[in-house]
Amino acid sequence: MMVLRSAIQIVSRDRFDTTTAQTSGSHRFAAIGPSLGITSAIWGGLFEVEPGARTGIHHHGEQDTIAFVLSGRCEVQWGDKGEFSARAKAGDFIHVPAFLPHMEINPSQLLPFRWVVVRSTPVPIVVNLPDAFWS
Repeated sequence: MMVLRSAIQIVSRDRFDTTTAQTSGSHRFAAIGPSLGITSAIWGGLFEVEPGARTGIHHHGEQDTIAFVLSGRCEVQWGDKGEFSARAKAGDFIHVPAFLPHMEINPSQLLPFRWVVVRSTPVPIVVNLPDAFWS
């Protein structure tokens, strides 16, 4: 006999929560999380950076992050001094380890980039660091 734990929920874009924690230069939209009445061990949403923009330096505390690049191209810079970088394009996956200072950069002057993001805890953690963090 199968026991029904909970119902599957479909969350349309018009229901995404825009009040989730933010970092300058980007927009995060919660799709799966407690703010939408969904109890889960993980959080999911969308992340977007406008053309030519970059985010502030930040990390996600104890959360591991997995992102799928839905559209566009991006550069991710990370490290104790911002000394590492890599580029990703639509179709790529990105893993950002817990506590790792990083920033995202959109090299395109025409198109935003968008990621589907899953975090390892139910509520997103965003720790914004000072602009001079890597100075």
